[in-house]
Amino acid sequence: MEPQIIRKDKASAQQANMPDHDAARASFSWDQAQGLLDGLGGGLNIAHEAVDRHVVAGHGKQVALRWLGKSGERVEYTYAALQAQANRFANVLRGQGIGRGDRVYSLLGREPELYIAVLGTLKAGAVFCPLFSAFGPEPIQSRLEIGGGNAVVTSSRLYKRKLQGLRGSLPELRKVFLTDGAGEGCEDLRALMEAASEDFDTVQTGPEDPALLHFTSGTTGKPKGVQHVHRAVVAHHVTGRLALDLRPGDTYWCTADPGWVTGTSYGIIAPLTNRVTMIVDEAEFDFERWYGILEAERVNVWYTAPTAIRMLMKAGTDPVRAHDFSALRFMASVGEPLNPEAVIWSHQAFGMPFHDNWWQTETGGIMIANYACMDVKPGSMGKPLPGIEAGIVDTSGDTLREITEPGQMGELALRPGWPSMMRTYLHEQARYDKCFRDGWYLSGDLAMRDADGYFWFVGRDKDLIKSSGHLIGPFEVESALMEHPAVAEVGVIGVPDETAGELVKAYVALKPGFAPSEELQLELMGHARKRLGPAVAPKDIAFRKNLPKTRSGKIMRRLLKARELGLPEGDISTLESDET
Repeated sequence: MEPQIIRKDKASAQQANMPDHDAARASFSWDQAQGLLDGLGGGLNIAHEAVDRHVVAGHGKQVALRWLGKSGERVEYTYAALQAQANRFANVLRGQGIGRGDRVYSLLGREPELYIAVLGTLKAGAVFCPLFSAFGPEPIQSRLEIGGGNAVVTSSRLYKRKLQGLRGSLPELRKVFLTDGAGEGCEDLRALMEAASEDFDTVQTGPEDPALLHFTSGTTGKPKGVQHVHRAVVAHHVTGRLALDLRPGDTYWCTADPGWVTGTSYGIIAPLTNRVTMIVDEAEFDFERWYGILEAERVNVWYTAPTAIRMLMKAGTDPVRAHDFSALRFMASVGEPLNPEAVIWSHQAFGMPFHDNWWQTETGGIMIANYACMDVKPGSMGKPLPGIEAGIVDTSGDTLREITEPGQMGELALRPGWPSMMRTYLHEQARYDKCFRDGWYLSGDLAMRDADGYFWFVGRDKDLIKSSGHLIGPFEVESALMEHPAVAEVGVIGVPDETAGELVKAYVALKPGFAPSEELQLELMGHARKRLGPAVAPKDIAFRKNLPKTRSGKIMRRLLKARELGLPEGDISTLESDET
């Protein structure tokens, strides 16, 4: 059945940065896109393109970042002020022996120091890696180990709770900077910043020099360290213009935390390179607060996640209509597929739809999107960006076969070569190489394409759990639970949830001498939250006598999920007998 189509007004479409998608694709080149930026001494540096060039061009007095504290504080940084603070941070790093190629991590909430650290790190020629502040000690340790973290910027509270006990096992971690004072074995960042100069010559990095490190959980083993380079800024900038319709002078709000790739690519880099005023809200989701921010700050472009949209839907349309959103021009969504009902609801409530788009940590930037100029088919991820060739491929044979028939499912694949494409998985070259086959990058996502060229997400090829926009690897959760003395075996799956998309559920088999009980269930959940943090820990734990396994001993998560959801069990020829 043909889905409802939300038609775009032709007059407003003509005012978009990209008034005609087909024409833009026909004339686009990445060299031309790079020409929109300055470059730096024949090279390319993300921080220069995000801040320095705007100051040089005379826009230093424009507000770059407007921070809204959860207790009512309101702090603004102009582009000139943000440049000065980033320069101070770069000088602090240099003075502490942290320089080109070193890895600087942040473990902070949404506060100005985080944004300053990102830009200062890149100015210094170092590599920046964000950590989600809700992580527990074990995810933090694994990411610091894999990336070889040399410095961490954090607060006293987070340091004492999550990092202090790890210092002895992280030999490459040379410096910890505390944003709110000194501590034993740590540097007082505030004092160092006050003493540092506001002058700093941005390091002349090359386009292929490492710049950003993000982690994405694998279905097995430790999380994958995804390396991006300074040339990624070309994609961040142009996709911000074309997919999010960002224009100089806009007020823009990306609700994603910078601990995740969206919060860095589109919560820092893309908006700053496009010279907008960014809104940063320290507080957690509250629909009344969010609507108040959209109205009071006169937000023009809003980028958020399906989980938040579903929570807004629960509050109904009356709160929307109680506010003046006349400044709002474009709304977009990312993090997981946006269900059609949410798109239709937003069009009814706001007078415009949320525009879904698709990309991955590995792609570094938006690859497929619904655009300001284009009719929206609710439930579709849209069409490929100019410069991106996407296809649906059949991976079952010795050679990939592109599926051209509309409506046929296969793996979503992209032709490599865009600037923000990952350059490697750290220390895992074989795993990286496996992503590329017969001239395609294989995304691991199943999709289909309709007769009009719109792409539709079908499902994930692997076991990754996507909960409230967070990618969670089952192995990481299983490993934490296995540390508990009562646990013999664990299998972790994602189960559908109307608000979060999926929730983490763990199936646990106990060791002899332990019996299932509500008390033990709560103890295990508390153990997991302490180790992993609330964003990653399971929301439900079920006890089983045995878990379904293959004859080689591998727990069959697929079978757990099928039984949980009442789906066909499929081929169980390799199943070792189990009792539930």
